[in-house]
Amino acid sequence: MRPASTPASSSSSGLPRALLQAGKLSQQQIDTIQRTASEERIPFIDAVIRGGELDANSIALFCATHFGCPLLDLGAVDVQALPRQVIDDRLMQSQRVVVLAKRANKVSVAIADPTQTLALDQVKFRTGLSVDPVVVAVPQLTELISKLSQSAEQNLSELIGDDLDSVALVEEGNHADTAASEIDDAPVVRFLQKILTDAINMGASDLHFEPFEKFYRIRFRIDGVLREIYQPPLAIKEKLASRIKVISRLDISEKRVPQDGRMKLSVSGTRSIDFRVSTLPTLFGEKIVMRILDGSQAQLGIDALGYEPDQKALLVDAIQRPYGMVLVTGPTGSGKTVSLYTCLNILNKPGINIATAEDPAEINLPGINQVNINDRAGLTFPVALRAFLRQDPDIVMVGEIRDLETADIAIKAAQTGHMVFSTLHTNDAPSTLTRLLNMGVAPFNIASAVTLITAQRLARRLCSCKQPEPMAVDAFLAAGFMENDLSGWTPYRAVGCERCSGSGYKGRVGVYQVMPISEAIEAIILAQGTALEIEAQAKREGVRSLR
Repeated sequence: MRPASTPASSSSSGLPRALLQAGKLSQQQIDTIQRTASEERIPFIDAVIRGGELDANSIALFCATHFGCPLLDLGAVDVQALPRQVIDDRLMQSQRVVVLAKRANKVSVAIADPTQTLALDQVKFRTGLSVDPVVVAVPQLTELISKLSQSAEQNLSELIGDDLDSVALVEEGNHADTAASEIDDAPVVRFLQKILTDAINMGASDLHFEPFEKFYRIRFRIDGVLREIYQPPLAIKEKLASRIKVISRLDISEKRVPQDGRMKLSVSGTRSIDFRVSTLPTLFGEKIVMRILDGSQAQLGIDALGYEPDQKALLVDAIQRPYGMVLVTGPTGSGKTVSLYTCLNILNKPGINIATAEDPAEINLPGINQVNINDRAGLTFPVALRAFLRQDPDIVMVGEIRDLETADIAIKAAQTGHMVFSTLHTNDAPSTLTRLLNMGVAPFNIASAVTLITAQRLARRLCSCKQPEPMAVDAFLAAGFMENDLSGWTPYRAVGCERCSGSGYKGRVGVYQVMPISEAIEAIILAQGTALEIEAQAKREGVRSLR
């Protein structure tokens, strides 16, 4: 337990004066007790009881009667039923107050000395509610605070477990002592390490730390679906947020605006995993989302991504050309970055100069010159691209084409003997070309520069616990399958087991639409044709839709 606050003098506390006026203590006794309280740094009421002038029950009864407050026997209180989310443990321990009940715009607070207005004002300030003091005996209050504190520590310890010896958060840079002291809480530090370790072991791609009015939850995005994993005590939300922000080199004193940072978890002597951290102020605290950036994903090889053999051949042929542009499209979280890094890995050889401009660089690839975009410093995608073209590049990767200026420079690079990779946020491959037209890129530039577009999604795989599920042929035909697709094929259904946490799914596989730009499609682009016309021509050329 934290040390109690410095005792108030008779000028700031009404209790010594009340005891003197009631004839319970003499002025000499009060002076002696106050001197003892000051030397031992304990509250005046504790010094009274310790000195034996008055017992705890007598002084509690006096306070209730003299100051007109209700008196409560805490022995009759159900500890588990007390509202724990109204004030945090630090305030409870430092001011020696416990919230007994919360109704409408009022809170009832257990306190030994109702003249300690500082403690009551702190509760009022933190909760925004009016405070009704309830007098309790000092030993009972001390015991209750100890129980509640131990309960919180025990709950956190049960969540943490003991299997954290092989992982460590890597702290970079120097932080102020004040920052370190705010997050110097061993259980919270170990709890965060457990969260990150569990996320990696469960194959999560994102972690969401979400504070609400009455609870705090932590969710993992596993195989594209968010699952609630933890609901820790609400009181630790500030400590957890501060710990994450310090490790990510963010400003822990700034809670009004969003911030972005990075952190690293060392899993073993040879493997570490990066996290991209984003904070967002919400009504009840800062929501934090962490994206797991596992470099090993980019080392899997193109065969592990799920391309069909003919699609793989088209992609490999396109990226090995001396110049041109290959675009990867799809929504956020569809695996575009892994696809691009896989292509770069294939081309990453001693004789090739590769430069990438990303916001931010998600996976560190040795042998590739990676640049983080910094808009505040003036390092934008167009500025980085212009600099790349003066650096004798063979291959250039642009994290995302967001505007006409970036598109123009990238296309000119593709037209002047460089291979360019980039991404766009479109629904399918044909609509990517019309998106570039809508940006203002000239049709002849698109037709001459873009060599291949691949659109992609990630679909969940059935876990090994799957079971055969007979289905009517009509259902497959209605879904777009051909009759010859169904011969010798057995449909399965999701079941659920311990390995997949009962979901029935384990892992994801890419679904792709690979569309090379043929002469016929170039003609449609030059005629400023629509996405529907491009799609129809691609279908005639054998390009499969995502569906």
